[in-house]
Amino acid sequence: MKPEIRRILLASAIPLFLIFVIYTSRILETGMGWDFTTWGIYPREAKGIPGIFTSSLIHAGFNHLFANTLPLLFLTWCLFYFYRDLGIGILLFVWILGGTLTFIIGKPGWHIGASGLVYSLAFFLFFSGVLRKYIPMVALSLLITFLYGSLIWNMFPQFAAASTSWEGHLGGAVAGVAAAVLFRHKGPQQPEPFADEEEDEEEENEKEETPH
Repeated sequence: MKPEIRRILLASAIPLFLIFVIYTSRILETGMGWDFTTWGIYPREAKGIPGIFTSSLIHAGFNHLFANTLPLLFLTWCLFYFYRDLGIGILLFVWILGGTLTFIIGKPGWHIGASGLVYSLAFFLFFSGVLRKYIPMVALSLLITFLYGSLIWNMFPQFAAASTSWEGHLGGAVAGVAAAVLFRHKGPQQPEPFADEEEDEEEENEKEETPH
């Protein structure tokens, strides 16, 4: 198997598993007549604390789930493809921080769904590329802006629907920016100017010094 194909497949493993878990929970709710809403975040109350870890896996219905599926799958894949050594750490960081911020600032009621995680990943990928100033990462930032730039409006109560957790979106966005800043010196970086030339010079010097 070619290395690039292998890398693409490896980057798909966790995103696909995450989607599998989310769909399984939704199917179980529907098929068994269960209600997992209380696995969500209920701000500033003890009963809502577990939701910091589980709310992203729960959705209000299949339409809600379908709306989050492709963005979550694509953005998570981008995370593990471009930041493969950091992917797990970044995902856990934004998952927990975004959920915690929602718990702190959210309005009373159950907050569920993976949209906060979508915001975290979108904002991380955008700002991480900008901060690194590395052409492939900047190109990814521009792609994220093109595909998901309109997300920003649903971070504010003036534009978000009453049934939408704009607090979850805002918390996710803040978590994504925080991760971009925190991890900015790790992972792919802009090459040092003239680094290749310096390596070539060192190799030439070594050849000249090697006795025959």
